[in-house]
Order: sequence, then structure tokens, then C-alpha cells
Amino acid sequence: MTTTSSSPAPSAPRFAAIGMVVADMAASLAFYRRLGLDIPAEADRAPHAEARLPGGLRLMWDSHATARAVDPDWTPPQGGTPTGLAFECADAAGVDAVYAELTAAGYQGEKPPWDAFWGQRYAVVRDPDGHGVDLFAPLP
Repeated sequence: MTTTSSSPAPSAPRFAAIGMVVADMAASLAFYRRLGLDIPAEADRAPHAEARLPGGLRLMWDSHATARAVDPDWTPPQGGTPTGLAFECADAAGVDAVYAELTAAGYQGEKPPWDAFWGQRYAVVRDPDGHGVDLFAPLP
């Protein structure tokens, strides 16, 4: 037996954004600008910032104070990687170049570029809050 409802079925939610909580907004945004994200300079002093990504997703940052305003009991995660992001480079040489530029600028390299068994040039660097950021490109 089937039942019908007079109200329409709710639509499924749409994945729209990735959010990160950061200790130093300006330092975090400077890192992501180096990876090509368009983030206005005035966002460095804001408690919340966003960048629109290709395909319509948004990457969002909130300060520790903003996280505590939402949840007064919030505390930063201890240990591990709270969020992992991946940026595709134009080619394998691009992975090496971006990794070199970021580590020369003082960001922590976690894993230098290598040829991964799954057919990509890969590297991992940490942003100012310890989030792992993968750099990758297909191998020729």
C-alpha cells in the first residue's frame, strides 16, 4: 500500500561550503592567497571570511572568537589534522614549484613532492593553523 502526501517532498540539501576555524585570520588568508584564492584584503580583520571556488563552492574561515560566539564551550581541536584541502596544479613541475614557494615563505612542509603510486605528483604543506594542504597534478 502506498500513501500519498499533499505536501511536496523536501529537496535534498546541496553541499555548498567548507568551513575552517583559524587562530590568526590574516595569516591564514595570506596562505590561501598564495594558492590563488581571491580574498579581499579587508577580510584579514573580519571574524568571518569567504572565497568562492570554481564550481560554486565556498571556502569559509571563522576566527576562534566567532566559533566561541556560536558555541561558548568550543575549544580548538588537539592533535591530528582538523581539515584537509587539496589544490590541483597545472602539471607535476607546478607541484614542485608551489611547494618550494610556500616552504621558502616559511610554511611547514609536511611531505616534499613525490611521484605517488596512483599516478600523481603529490606534496603536503601545512597552513598556519596546521591544516594539511595537498598539492597534486597528474603524472605525464
